[in-house]
Amino acid sequence: MLRRTALQLASLFMTAMLLAAPVARAADESPDGLIKRLASEVLDNVKSDKSVQAGDMTKLMSLVDSQIMPNVNFTRMTASAVGRSWRQATPEQQKKLQDEFKTLLVRTYSGALAQVKDQTINVKPLRAAAADTEVVVRTEVLGRGDAIQLDYRLEKTSTGWKIYDLNVLGVWLVETYRTQFSQEINAKGIDGLIISLSERNKTNSAKKS
Repeated sequence: MLRRTALQLASLFMTAMLLAAPVARAADESPDGLIKRLASEVLDNVKSDKSVQAGDMTKLMSLVDSQIMPNVNFTRMTASAVGRSWRQATPEQQKKLQDEFKTLLVRTYSGALAQVKDQTINVKPLRAAAADTEVVVRTEVLGRGDAIQLDYRLEKTSTGWKIYDLNVLGVWLVETYRTQFSQEINAKGIDGLIISLSERNKTNSAKKS
């Protein structure tokens, strides 16, 4: 139960990142500065948008397409979740995997957005050297009850820092999906994983209809 709750929270904030109003700022924005800015904008947007809290998929998917890409390396996130088989996938298969994985994250956990009420985010001091190109930004979600650990893995690119994984209560999102995806690939191959993700997305869509 704790593991499932942690994944829901991870996906909640992964989805919530889509609601950050502006795209990433200058390429020299610090990784903890990026997270701090996004966290503030995310919570303000979620709290004020009733349609998002209600799980409006059209709006959520539009926000994914327009705003997630500037702040998240979704290709790396998907490739890491798929594991070694990613390199054997064709460009078409890779695109389908990214599309279905994105839809899975948003559809599965869009209902969790309704849980955002009076939470705030505390960004902890960054432990990294100036020359580091990959860092972990550690934060806490503060609200009613105990603080919730929420950490971000980021990489430095030519256009600024990009998020590629999240950790909630000690559970890394990509690692968990890699285990699931590996089982699917071993049993049915890359195309089998794509079909399985598509079917799960259709099931989730029907449940929300």
